[in-house]
Amino acid sequence: MQLKQISKHLIISGTLIIWIIKYMLRPLDLFDEPGRFLMGVAPNLLGSFLIPFGAYWFFSGKNFLIARIFKIQSAYDLRIVCVLGFGMLVVNEYLQLISIFGRTFDYYDILFSSIGLLSAYFVFNKLQQKYMTQAA
Repeated sequence: MQLKQISKHLIISGTLIIWIIKYMLRPLDLFDEPGRFLMGVAPNLLGSFLIPFGAYWFFSGKNFLIARIFKIQSAYDLRIVCVLGFGMLVVNEYLQLISIFGRTFDYYDILFSSIGLLSAYFVFNKLQQKYMTQAA
């Protein structure tokens, strides 16, 4: 299976898991602490883990401007995608301080987003090395 197919499957299944957590499990309030806390940060953890896989799936094989920025062909490109993704995650979290959006700001979301993105960096880098050596 190619890396693009793996990325596609991870994005689709990860998005479904996030939706199940956000729209089914959390509203039912089935968990006590620490389960409630984990259900609160799980979408950030999983969503940030999916960033490099989503960038690879959406932008590999394309050549328009945004695809050139987010195309992952080397470890350097992966670092750029992860840093830009983390920047967008932090901006998104701080935008939640504006009461118009009706959401809550939480430093734990930033912490678990960084954990998810850091682990995604290592997992994606390992997979990329594996599939690049197989292609060579």
